[in-house]
Amino acid sequence: MSTITAAMVKELREKTGAGMMDCKKALGETNGDMEAAIDWLRAKGIAKADKKSGRAAAEGLIGVASNGNKAVVIELNSETDFVARNDAFQELVRGVAGVALGTNGSVEAISAANYPATGKSVAESITDAIATIGENMALRRSALLSVEDGVVATYVHNSVADGLGKLGVLVALKSTGDKDALNAIGRQVAMHIAATNPLAIRSTEVDPVVADRERSIFIEQSRASGKPDNIIEKMVEGRMRKFFEEVALLSQAFVMNPDLTVEAAVKEAEKAVGAPIEVVGMARLLLGEGVEKEESDFAAEVAAVAKG
Repeated sequence: MSTITAAMVKELREKTGAGMMDCKKALGETNGDMEAAIDWLRAKGIAKADKKSGRAAAEGLIGVASNGNKAVVIELNSETDFVARNDAFQELVRGVAGVALGTNGSVEAISAANYPATGKSVAESITDAIATIGENMALRRSALLSVEDGVVATYVHNSVADGLGKLGVLVALKSTGDKDALNAIGRQVAMHIAATNPLAIRSTEVDPVVADRERSIFIEQSRASGKPDNIIEKMVEGRMRKFFEEVALLSQAFVMNPDLTVEAAVKEAEKAVGAPIEVVGMARLLLGEGVEKEESDFAAEVAAVAKG
C-alpha cells in the first residue's frame, strides 16, 4: 500500500475543498491515486455534506421577500463569500425567502416547509445544495412582520441581486393612508435602522437587562467624581435619558434629516400619507452577526493527520 503523505493530503484538499480527514481516507481507499481519490470524494457527496455540518458558516447572504403588508428576512450562511456569489446559492436564498413568506417566520417552520423547486423540505434541499456546491450551509435566523392595514417596508444593504445582500431590514407601519407614500417613508426608516441599529422602537421597550447594565456602569463612573449621592443620582438619570435617546428608534436623530427625530419625521410624513402612522415592528439581520469565524491553522491540521 502506498504511503499517504501530508503533501498528498494537502494537494487533494486544495483540488476538492474536502476536509483533511476525508482527503486522507479517500487516498487510503484508492491506494494514493489522486484522480481516483477525487472521484471517491465526489461519489461520497451526501456523506461529505454531513461531515461539513461541523464547519463554521459565517458568510452567505441575507434574503428578503415581501408582498406589501407582510415581509420576511432570512439569513442563509455558507463558509465562504465565494459561494455567496454563486448563482445556484443565490437562487436558493431567494427561493427559501419566498417559501418563508408563507410560514410563521420561524427557522423551524421554514426548514420544514416544502421547497417547490425540489419537492422536498427546505432543510433537505439545503442538505442537497451542500453536497452539490461543496460547502456547509445553514439557515441561521429569520424574522417575519405583518400588519392588517399598512405596509412592511424593506431595505437590503450591500445588495448583490434583487432582495439579496449582506444586511436586511424590515419595518412594519400601521396606517390606513396611501400605501405608496407609506412605503416611501418606511423605506427611509428601514435605511435609518440599517445605519444605526437601534435596540428598540421606543425607550420603554429597551431590554431591562441592558438598561440595568448601563445604569450600573454610569453609577460606577459617577462615583469616581467624588460628588454627593444626590448629585450622582441626577448625573446617572441624565446619562440614562441620553442613553435611551440614542438606542430607541423613534428618539434617534433621523439619518435623512438630523434636525428631526425619527418620530418627528414619521409624523411629518403623515401629510403625504393622509392618515396617522404607527411604527409597530422592526427587524434587522446583519450577515454573520454573532458568529465566531474559524481561523484555519493548516500546520496544525497537517500535524493532526500525520499523527493518524
